[in-house]
Amino acid sequence: MNERSLALHAALFPALLMALSACARAETGTGLSGAVQVDGSSTVAPVSEAVAEEFQIANPGVRVTVGISGTGGGFQRFCAGETDVSDASRPISEGEAEMCASAGVEYLELPVAWDGLSVLVNPRNEFVRCLTVDEIRRIWEPNSRVSTWRDVRPEFPDQPIKLYGPGTDSGTFDYFTETIMGEVGASRPDYQASEDDNVLVQGVAGDEYALAYFGYAYVRENADKLQTVGVDSGAGCVLPSAETILSGAYAT
Repeated sequence: MNERSLALHAALFPALLMALSACARAETGTGLSGAVQVDGSSTVAPVSEAVAEEFQIANPGVRVTVGISGTGGGFQRFCAGETDVSDASRPISEGEAEMCASAGVEYLELPVAWDGLSVLVNPRNEFVRCLTVDEIRRIWEPNSRVSTWRDVRPEFPDQPIKLYGPGTDSGTFDYFTETIMGEVGASRPDYQASEDDNVLVQGVAGDEYALAYFGYAYVRENADKLQTVGVDSGAGCVLPSAETILSGAYAT
C-alpha cells in the first residue's frame, strides 16, 4: 500500500496565506495601528489566536480578529479581499488561486505547523481501541450501510453510531476523504458537521457512542473529554501522538 500520512496537516503543510499589501495598518509615532482580519481553518486557528494575542501586546494600536469558517470558506473571503490572512489546513487549490488572481489578490504561503488527523470516541466507550483503515472507510463512505457499532464488528454493541466531523468547507474534510476514500469530497452526508472543532469536541464528549475525526491539536486541549482510537493500516495499531505524527508512524 502506498503510505499516506494521517498527519494531514503535516503532509499538506498548513499555511497562513498573507496578502502582500492588504493589511490595514499605518506607521504612527507610537508604532503600528489599524486592524487585521484572519479567517479560515479551525485547526490553524489556535496558532493564529496565540500569535494575535502576542502581536497585540507588542502593538496595542492594532486589533486582530480570528474567525473560523473552514479552509474553503476562508479562501473565499481572502480572495474576495475581505481578510488579510487565510488559515488553511491544505494548499490553496487551482480554482482558488485563479479566483485570487482574477481579483488581483497576491499572497505568500507560509508553512507554520504539523498536526495529525485523529479518530475519537467518548471516554466511556470501552470497546473501541483500534479501527482498521477499511473499517473507517466503511463507516464514512458514501451510501454507507453502517448505522450501528455492530455493523462495524459483530462483537461491538448493537448501538447507533453518532458521527461528528468537519464540514465540507474544511481542509480536514478534504484530506480525510481523499486519504481514506481515495476521492476528495466522497463522504456520507448524515453526520453532525461543523467547521468549528470545539463543536465536534462537545458532541463526542456528550455521546457515549459517538465517533469523530479532527485535528490532534484539539485532542491535546481536550484530553479529559475524548479518547483517541488507534488506526491499523496493516502493520499494527498506532495511536496518534506528537511522536507518531512527527515520525510518520501514524499513517495509512
